[in-house]
Amino acid sequence: MVLTQLPMKLIRWLAFALSVAPGGAWAEDLVQVYRDALRFDAQYAAARHALDAGRERLPQGEALLLPNVGLSAAANYGDARVKFRDPALAAANRNPQDWSYTFSLTQPIYRPDNVLRRDQAGFAVTQAEAAYGQAGQDLILRMAQAYFDILAAHESRRVIRSQKRATAEQLAQAKRNFEVGTATITDTHEAQARFDLIIAQQIAVNNDLENKRDVLHQITGRAYDALKDLRRDVNLSPPNPNKIETWVELAEKQSYPVRLQSALTEIAALEAKRGEVGHYPTLDAVASYRDFNQRDPVSLSSIGSETRQGTIGLQFAVPLYQGGAITSRERESAANYLRAKEDLENARRSAVVAARRSFLAVTDGIEGAKALKQALVSSRSSVESNKLGYEVGVRINIDVLNAQQQLYSTRRDLAIVRYNTILNQLRLKAAAGSLTDQDLEEVNRVLH
Repeated sequence: MVLTQLPMKLIRWLAFALSVAPGGAWAEDLVQVYRDALRFDAQYAAARHALDAGRERLPQGEALLLPNVGLSAAANYGDARVKFRDPALAAANRNPQDWSYTFSLTQPIYRPDNVLRRDQAGFAVTQAEAAYGQAGQDLILRMAQAYFDILAAHESRRVIRSQKRATAEQLAQAKRNFEVGTATITDTHEAQARFDLIIAQQIAVNNDLENKRDVLHQITGRAYDALKDLRRDVNLSPPNPNKIETWVELAEKQSYPVRLQSALTEIAALEAKRGEVGHYPTLDAVASYRDFNQRDPVSLSSIGSETRQGTIGLQFAVPLYQGGAITSRERESAANYLRAKEDLENARRSAVVAARRSFLAVTDGIEGAKALKQALVSSRSSVESNKLGYEVGVRINIDVLNAQQQLYSTRRDLAIVRYNTILNQLRLKAAAGSLTDQDLEEVNRVLH
């Protein structure tokens, strides 16, 4: 009976192990996590609704140049009792009634302010689209940052576990050597102190991992048992093109913050023109038709009338003086336009700085990864040499512990440098306004 149940238990254990192991068969990849974020993230959803609202500005602007048609209706009923002073005249009840409807039409002919407001609506749509594009890039960066933060926390936990295991072995060996008289109690105390420190670090690392998971959960609405990690043999590619001037030029022209601020500057420029045309006259074509019916029943007789009236004409208006408000608004809009121009220049400069910083971070990260790979090889050799030296008595226990710590720290630093370099590659494309989900798919190909 036990023999028949053992394989099934073993299969279940293996399935569980694969589902929770980093890089296992059930681990989620970067693209799947991004799809979850697209459906769940509240910031991105808010930006999408803001885009829908912003696009409605265009038909509203067009409506300023189209006819305004209106229909109004009214009905009134009165109740009055008339009593005459002459006793010979009988009292009378009066119930006056009237109803009417009016149809009106106004067609703007010359309203320069409406034309400028229509043009502003077009740039408002451009602004909304730029804000939505930036929100999409921000979602990719936030999601990728949270994804690789979890991988980095996992790597730190693996390093702590490896240090704990190696230090425990070294502690046991120090105790054995002390018992046989080949080592002093100092070696045991040093190993025990290092082991206790690792226990404290392990608690902090586990807490940090849970915090990183919470950040990703807030973006995607899901808790992931495991995430696919970078392949150990991954080669980081330099930016394409590998010229910082090209990326700076792209960022200065087409980054989303620059596009957004450029649209705001155009809106401010048109607002300044609106201030100038505030003194201009306006001309509208107007037409109306009114049907008015009145009935005034008195006793058994009734008196009523019906009036129909139609008009058509032009309506001309000139703003002569409004207490200086028009001139004040003109100065205000001119100042706001100058401010918008400075904000645009600042957005361009910020985009240039972001592009340069990300480019240099990518190139430095690639070089740093190469150096750490070589340092990892050297650290392995150092551990082996110190272990051998400790066994023959030319090295002390602390030398072995330090060499082991350096090995595991180097392994962790190499993983983090790779994660940060990939993130900086995404930030570089975001600075140039060209980051898309295709870039995530490229990163996804080097996961396992």
